[in-house]
Amino acid sequence: MARTIVARYPSEMFLQGHPVSLHILDLGSFAVGAGRLIGIPGFLITTHRGERVLVDTGFHDDYATDPDGAAALDGLTPFGRLVGFSPQNLICAQLALLGLRPTDIDLVILTHSHIDHIGGLAHFTSRPIVIGAEERALPQPLYWAGRSRMAWPQAEWRSVHEDTDIGPHFTVLHVPGHAPGQLALRFDLPQTGRVILASDAISRPSEPEEGYMDAFDPAKAQIQATRLLQMKVDLMIWGHCPAQWKILRKNPDYYYS
Repeated sequence: MARTIVARYPSEMFLQGHPVSLHILDLGSFAVGAGRLIGIPGFLITTHRGERVLVDTGFHDDYATDPDGAAALDGLTPFGRLVGFSPQNLICAQLALLGLRPTDIDLVILTHSHIDHIGGLAHFTSRPIVIGAEERALPQPLYWAGRSRMAWPQAEWRSVHEDTDIGPHFTVLHVPGHAPGQLALRFDLPQTGRVILASDAISRPSEPEEGYMDAFDPAKAQIQATRLLQMKVDLMIWGHCPAQWKILRKNPDYYYS
């Protein structure tokens, strides 16, 4: 039976160190219909104590070997397709660029359980996984279009139901809307400044004006996006912004203290 630990804000912290570096992992590019080409990011945050936090895991490994078959199995083809996707874009390969293996990760954060965020999670089930409480309460991951090839794996789940400090200058933001248990992250890098990883709470800067019609709860998504946009920030990394994706420093380059 999968074990769940509920984080109690603010008394319980999962990390001892404060963040000192951020690697943006290149987990591929996806063409949405005939329109925009979006990046699929993952993130590696390292603390001054050497703790490593992995955020999201990209697409399932099958997409590197049989992209058409995987897309057909998942019902993804009508929505769009991966472009130029290779084994180098899998989560383990991105970590290998830094000389790391899954066992070198100390904590995993799953911002939500859609197909492009949860696909590689099976490699990290020996590590504690932070997730929104509403998301983990679902019978199975959201995955894609009402179908899921994945069950919740046996793991040490740490469910959060409100903004939660997981370490010094490091907060998991509870921002339901795009997904029932959507999470974002806020942390400080002494030189870069205050960073917010919005994930799909705000996919691109134009989304608040365009609306959130694809969200699980559009009204909640709008409220939480407004809240994020009101926060002091030096670097906001949107969930899937084509223009920003082109200029972000990507692995093995990084943002640092």
